[in-house]
Amino acid sequence: MAVTEPAPAPQAAYEGILRRQALRESAARTYARSLPIVPVRARGMTVEGADGRRYLDCLSGAGTLALGHNHPVVLEAIRKVIDSGAPLHVLDLATPVKDAFTTELFATLPGRLADDARIQFCGPAGTDAVEAALTLVRAATGRSGLLAFTGAYHGMTAGALAASGAAPDVRVTRLPFPQDYRCPFGTGGERGAGIAARWTEHLLDDPKGGVSAPAGMIVEPVQGEGGVNPAPDGWLRRMREITRERSIPLIADEVQTGVGRTGAFWAVEHSGVEPDVMVLSKAIGGSLPLAVIVYRSELDVWPPGAHAGTFRGNQLAMAAGRATLAYVRENRLAERAATLGARMLAGLRALRADHPRIGDVRGRGLMLGIELVDPEAAPPTAVAGNGSAPPPDPALAAAVQQECLHRGLIVEIGGRDSAVVRLLPPLTLTDEQATAVVDRLADALSAAERSARRRAPSGPTA
Repeated sequence: MAVTEPAPAPQAAYEGILRRQALRESAARTYARSLPIVPVRARGMTVEGADGRRYLDCLSGAGTLALGHNHPVVLEAIRKVIDSGAPLHVLDLATPVKDAFTTELFATLPGRLADDARIQFCGPAGTDAVEAALTLVRAATGRSGLLAFTGAYHGMTAGALAASGAAPDVRVTRLPFPQDYRCPFGTGGERGAGIAARWTEHLLDDPKGGVSAPAGMIVEPVQGEGGVNPAPDGWLRRMREITRERSIPLIADEVQTGVGRTGAFWAVEHSGVEPDVMVLSKAIGGSLPLAVIVYRSELDVWPPGAHAGTFRGNQLAMAAGRATLAYVRENRLAERAATLGARMLAGLRALRADHPRIGDVRGRGLMLGIELVDPEAAPPTAVAGNGSAPPPDPALAAAVQQECLHRGLIVEIGGRDSAVVRLLPPLTLTDEQATAVVDRLADALSAAERSARRRAPSGPTA
């Protein structure tokens, strides 16, 4: 019997859904404000709205959907658990589904970590796993301080916010994160990364530096919400040396970078770094809520109940996650992300010749960012040795996002000044879709620039 798909919702009904959302949901909602669509169907990279329009999704659940929407292997894994009659809620009890997930996850871990790892299943969000990692290293070291980096984002709970610089905490020491385009030391490149490393080392060894005894250092191998800033490989290796020499556990936050996103299964593999703790969420659940930390066994000294969560036994997420991890590994999708990401990065950088408002294009694998600037605005005070990048242009970035949406492309905005257009396509996107993303973004940028010129005040008349 043929299945008849429902017809698109009438325009009045579609608008009513959006209107009721605005009336009922909180002022804290985010994506719904800039992406006024009502998704009703999705497959792979394509999302269909209630109004019948189709979109290429470069948001992917903020990086959650490694295989895109409703991938067949994920749906089959979920159906298998449901049809088996297995319990769906088990707290932290052992199950065949959990055992299969853990076995597959450990098979992907970098270096020697898998041979000596322990795993803690946390609440369902990445921020829960960050809190678990902080609790773990504080229990293991007996220290309370934390080393974190400028531009970081680790979640929305109290400890994660403090690590992200969004909430004051005297125990958190903020360290410089190296980047080329807006280097805090005015130099960029290896020299800027070297200065950042020496700054960190000097501060930790200064008896009058005012640093709380650190229980750990937490770092994103690529800062996501901070504006798609890849950590230089040499710098990350130096952070590993600095922490190891001082017996400070190194925590790698791979919530957004993990499962092939950056062109390696785990982003720390680019540098060869083996962290003491890895924070994992988003893609490991295969589109469903799941978060864990994995860590070296010698840190496993916390007592029962030191960190818990009612929904840490999500069986459907573990089944979907195992299927996703296996599919990415068996089909070498990390390598595919590296190849296709490099091609997209080159295409986006080529746009700079015709678009002077593109200040920088950066990223790793299929985690890409385009920082938009206002080259005609007064620049900030130049820093010796590095000149001065033009001021960021968040209004233009927001306009580009809307123009993308009009052209059937969903993108995210990030960065410290909300001026970075972020692309997080699924690892399964095709060559044709990758080309379409770059083309639609180029058209959207041209349209947004034209509108900006029309809005610009005219110069003085004679």
